[in-house]
Amino acid sequence: MTAQAVPGAVFGTIGALAAFPLRLAAREVERQYGQLRRGVTRRTTHVVFGRTLLAKAGLSRNGDAEIERRVAAERAAGRTLISENGFLRVLGLMKTPETSSLLRQSLIEQSRLSGSDLDLLSLFDAFEHGAEPYSFRDLILARKYAGLIASGATWGAIARSVHRSGPVASLTAKSLNVGSQHGRADAIYLEGGQSELDGQLLFDLGNAGSAADDTLEELFAEAEAAEEGGDHDGAAALYQRCLAIDPSDAIAAFNRANCLRAGGHAADAAHAYINAIKLDPAFVEAWFNLAGLMSEQGREASARRHLQKAIALDKTYADPVFNLARLEFDAGDLPEARRLWARYLELDADSEWARVAAKGVQFVDMQLARTAG
Repeated sequence: MTAQAVPGAVFGTIGALAAFPLRLAAREVERQYGQLRRGVTRRTTHVVFGRTLLAKAGLSRNGDAEIERRVAAERAAGRTLISENGFLRVLGLMKTPETSSLLRQSLIEQSRLSGSDLDLLSLFDAFEHGAEPYSFRDLILARKYAGLIASGATWGAIARSVHRSGPVASLTAKSLNVGSQHGRADAIYLEGGQSELDGQLLFDLGNAGSAADDTLEELFAEAEAAEEGGDHDGAAALYQRCLAIDPSDAIAAFNRANCLRAGGHAADAAHAYINAIKLDPAFVEAWFNLAGLMSEQGREASARRHLQKAIALDKTYADPVFNLARLEFDAGDLPEARRLWARYLELDADSEWARVAAKGVQFVDMQLARTAG
């Protein structure tokens, strides 16, 4: 992938970035006519997996499994997955390592490293290259990693150890063994120093951060954890603190709105959704969720306008089509309800909601036929 991929791209991040502040990365992406936001929305085209996820996962029993789940979900959604170093290369801020013609399948066959482990280790910069074509040094590393996994290590333990051990290319000449002086059976002992892996940056992004950047990343991660844990009021307060540091963060505003809504604070949630939309007028999920809130309050006309806006912004977004069909049906506009349900079936033909939509079409056809008869 080259810098030509930036114009028009919408980058989202999962986990905080370890190599450089998100604020500066966002500024560089915007300079190259792209967008960078925390989290993932429907408009996200590229997902950057932050290396801080590794440290966080290492503290949780199911941390690596959660990363695997997120990776699978984003890949299934058709988004391009890239590592931090891959992101820097896309922006032209890191030198691209010497290329070779070693394809992914060839690397798997020659190293006996599984495809899933190869992809996950690549995503967290455990190789020179983040994707094919790989180099001969990548093959050496893949063989070493395969041996460690055969001895009981996990891909996550390897990735965490790699980032404590200096430039990844130097690992080809070092001895890698399972175990550590601390007695952790899945830890990896690597000969050499303890410097952080940061690659060869062409621009000094890493030293340009601030305490505010670090605090914001920590607050956002804490807010996400509180939201996932069901502490909606606490999460809303944390997202508000994020907005106090960065008032332009539409994702924080949207997440805060969701938490306020879940906590029963409908009026505040509506204002928060409107704020998210002001910050990012194309934020289709914010339009959709605001429509849902308006519908819950019996404000059908407002809900209809917001759903229509969501559909106009994203013609492949099935959920607002279904909800608008239901609104039109309740309002007695059967032909429009049928048209929308039929459109929904073009977008989603297999889910439970698709079966409801199909029944809606059948019901309207029966009613219209009865009226015509």
